[in-house]
Amino acid sequence: MKVLHIDSSILAGNSVSRQLSQAIVDQLKVKHDDLKIDYLDLAQQDIPHLTTAILMGENPAQTALTEQLVQQYLDADIVVVGAAMYNFALSSALKAWIDRICAAGKTFKYTENGAVGLAGDKTVYIASSRGGVYGENHPSDFQEAMLKTIFNFTGVDNIQVIRAEGVNMGPELKAKALAEAEQHIQLI
Repeated sequence: MKVLHIDSSILAGNSVSRQLSQAIVDQLKVKHDDLKIDYLDLAQQDIPHLTTAILMGENPAQTALTEQLVQQYLDADIVVVGAAMYNFALSSALKAWIDRICAAGKTFKYTENGAVGLAGDKTVYIASSRGGVYGENHPSDFQEAMLKTIFNFTGVDNIQVIRAEGVNMGPELKAKALAEAEQHIQLI
């Protein structure tokens, strides 16, 4: 079983989303002894933002990178995404990765009835961290909502969000949020 583990926080060892994504991977290791883990640290790996030249395949190095990222996503049975909320949304590095893996003819196609996802049967775990408290489906949430939309668009229906909120609202709230997220992870 292949796991694609993605982290996107710029906070390195101080990152709550990284802590949660690693806890999810550790829990998956307990449940499955045949895991092959492919790790992608978007704060370390440079994935340039989409440009016309990249989109049109005019840059061979970037075309090769896009093909690698798409294949890595398609090959995964499980995707674990550490996603911190930045200004109500995703990190720009995570958005750059999304722009690469949303590839017409590979992860989705358009039909006369609309878009159809091609990414196959996989599970996605989103390790979401937020400095404030938003809950699910908050009108200012462009983080979890966008990730769910993108993964659905590529054909993934099994998406689980493990959320830690209010992590910047004092040590007590942060500890409570982490404890609740860890309980959720234990149920994976």
